[in-house]
Amino acid sequence: MQNENPAPVKFAWIPFKKSLSKEEFSWVLYDWASQSYVMIVMTVIMSMFFVEATNRAGVDNASVYWSFTTSASMIVIGILAPIIGTLSGYKGKKKMLFTLFMVLGLVGTFGKAFIPEAWWPVMLAVYFVSSVGYAGNTKVYDTFLVDVTDNKRMNWVSSLGFAFGYIGGAIPFIISLPLVVLVLLGVIDMDIMIAYRVAFGIATVWWLIFMRPFMKNVQQKIGTDVEPQYVRKSFIRIWTTAKEIAQQKSILIFLIAFFLYSDGVGTIIRMAVIFGAEIGIDEMTLLIVLLVTQFVAMPFAVLYGKLSQKYGAKFMIYVAIGTYCVVCGIALFMSPTRSDAQLRALFWGLAMLIGTAQGGIQALSRSYFARIIPKEKSNEYFGFYNVCSRFASMIGTAMFGVIAMITGYSHYGIAGVAVLFIVSAMIFKFVPNDRTLLTEESS
Repeated sequence: MQNENPAPVKFAWIPFKKSLSKEEFSWVLYDWASQSYVMIVMTVIMSMFFVEATNRAGVDNASVYWSFTTSASMIVIGILAPIIGTLSGYKGKKKMLFTLFMVLGLVGTFGKAFIPEAWWPVMLAVYFVSSVGYAGNTKVYDTFLVDVTDNKRMNWVSSLGFAFGYIGGAIPFIISLPLVVLVLLGVIDMDIMIAYRVAFGIATVWWLIFMRPFMKNVQQKIGTDVEPQYVRKSFIRIWTTAKEIAQQKSILIFLIAFFLYSDGVGTIIRMAVIFGAEIGIDEMTLLIVLLVTQFVAMPFAVLYGKLSQKYGAKFMIYVAIGTYCVVCGIALFMSPTRSDAQLRALFWGLAMLIGTAQGGIQALSRSYFARIIPKEKSNEYFGFYNVCSRFASMIGTAMFGVIAMITGYSHYGIAGVAVLFIVSAMIFKFVPNDRTLLTEESS
């Protein structure tokens, strides 16, 4: 698919716009829109909001309730992923499911701004709804990649989606941050809960504004005709798709490797902040590192997309896996016996390396998978891809906990995650080279 339809004049200030068709640009911009949820709700502000509410209510072990709710939402969307994929494979159903989950995410995000702090169980329930909504919406969003571009441009477009997402998530967070920080420092005489509520409103408005091009310009082009009793038959198709995947060696091998290295990536993302706090990195430094990592991730996601056009997605995924092995190696030397200055320097180095590889490996995994699967069944196949990504970090977090418990040092736990990356690299060797596939398609 070439740039036959020039993008509209709107958003002309956004870089790379001229290199994309209207559909591609609208798809990429949605990552920019929805990532406001990740930074404000999933990563920082919501957890601070909940901790403050439970502290005021005198609730013990609030982190346990938080972790159980987060795990429950991951399990639910993991179970729903193949069902969502199968249903969205029918013509006219993909946009409907996309909109349904988007509304759940938006309503859940905005609703948090109006929940009294004493109602912390309701907070968890609304957080659960928004988490399922955002995750389900993202899963359908991924499948639209095959509708907006062709095989030659998938790596580039997918990489731009992740790149724009990092900045699109950081900007509303930065807008929210001054009010939160000034209230925490006592410069502004305001209840901190109000500052958190304002942040939820900002996240919602940002999402609403920038989702409009997607809703207008992106349409489902690949799908099957709706059958009678299509909901019941969708469950039959899930089983059929699972058997098809099991018989297609390259796809099955990729999913196994993808699950393992995604598990490693997910573990490092989820444990990095806790690890940093345990070795003595202060909260303000952690917050700054989080922001800087977002801005490092953006250009490197673009770079991975560019380099994949020359060297192929498979090679660049290997580069990312190698980078994560280096990250685990750095963690091995981050003993709490080192000086604070050494630990801060090593933590900064670790975080920056994560930023260079995080977007690239996710973007190219998505585009590589879209390239090797049958286009007419992309929705069903992406359902199983999303199961792998949704349940990622189960093995790694368990390894982290066991190793840290046995040794008494969390840096050994992070280092141990390297096993997942090494094994995944060994398995990934046996998937097809995407550059070879592209040559075969062109001939």
